[in-house]
Amino acid sequence: MFATRIQRFLYRRIAKPVFFSRDPEEVHDAMTALGTALGSSRGVRSILRSLFSYASPSLRQTILGIEFPNPVGLSAGFDKDALLMDVLPSVGFGFEEIGSVTGERCAGNPKPRLWRLPNSKGLVVWYGLKNDGSETVSARLRGRTFEIPIGTSVARTNDATTVETEAGIRDYEKAFRAFADIGDYATVNISCPNTCGGEPFATPERLDALLSRLDAIATRKPTFLKLPADISTDELDALVAVCDRHRVHGLILSNLTKRRDRATIDPTEIAVTDKGGVSGKPVFGPSNELISHLWKTTGRRYVIVGTGGIFSAEDAYEKIVRGASLVQLITGMIFEGPQLIGEINRGIVRLLVRDGFATVAEAVGTKNSRKDPAAG
Repeated sequence: MFATRIQRFLYRRIAKPVFFSRDPEEVHDAMTALGTALGSSRGVRSILRSLFSYASPSLRQTILGIEFPNPVGLSAGFDKDALLMDVLPSVGFGFEEIGSVTGERCAGNPKPRLWRLPNSKGLVVWYGLKNDGSETVSARLRGRTFEIPIGTSVARTNDATTVETEAGIRDYEKAFRAFADIGDYATVNISCPNTCGGEPFATPERLDALLSRLDAIATRKPTFLKLPADISTDELDALVAVCDRHRVHGLILSNLTKRRDRATIDPTEIAVTDKGGVSGKPVFGPSNELISHLWKTTGRRYVIVGTGGIFSAEDAYEKIVRGASLVQLITGMIFEGPQLIGEINRGIVRLLVRDGFATVAEAVGTKNSRKDPAAG
């Protein structure tokens, strides 16, 4: 614990001020290059593990046949091109989701495309699914083994040629097929708000058409669907009704918010741009509401992955007791430092003990079943 406090102090007082004084995309690219280099050395990985990682039997879960050492994962959007698999387990992550990777190579939207919102504890993200494309990324991973479970997130190439429904479906098919035998689970991202043509497959009719085609692609992997933050519970119910008819095992709640009028967003900060979606704390509440609703309406029929606004163990635990078996983050790590992953896992164990649970699995969804007026 003392070492963690020192790490937190060093990050907040030394590293973070340096990082936050530079362009955020430049910092992201530099950290990706550094993480790739650090992960290439077994000795360095061992040192990092001793500094950052935390393990406990109470954190382990077997979900859909996949062994997760802890419930805290790296969300898609950070390791866009699958370069950080070697280093992330040493930092303490229990799983990682790469991408989102699109059918074709995608340069993304014009720069600048990433802005910090320090007061709002968020980021404005307008990358537009920048990635090396499904052929290159899948070739990079084929034949490799991974220390932690790997999810392969796929999306529609950000290009005018994929806006029409049939062209978009073909693009998803190409990406999904490329990773059919790579990694542990697949995620179909229908909720990126930063692409040409918006989110066309976030409607029941188009989603049904997309999933019908993906169902025909043979894979041993379970399939997850990543949904928008700004949908209503009725819209969520309509999408779930489609999922009930297809090969969907879990739902990720949720992606970025496009709403700039949320009370958690400082209007003076968001004025920096009219583009992109917002990550971090502004997504915490909307994500939680969707998680609770999904749990109340479907129970354990779907595995729920909670993402959006996790900056502490308490944040992660809130999503768990609302119904999430797994959680993901990016923005919290950027604001708080790499030691946050171990802090969260250690804190979850403390909260489990406080509430009388022996494992994470026992805690999942329990807030929704308590006689607690705040449970929903």
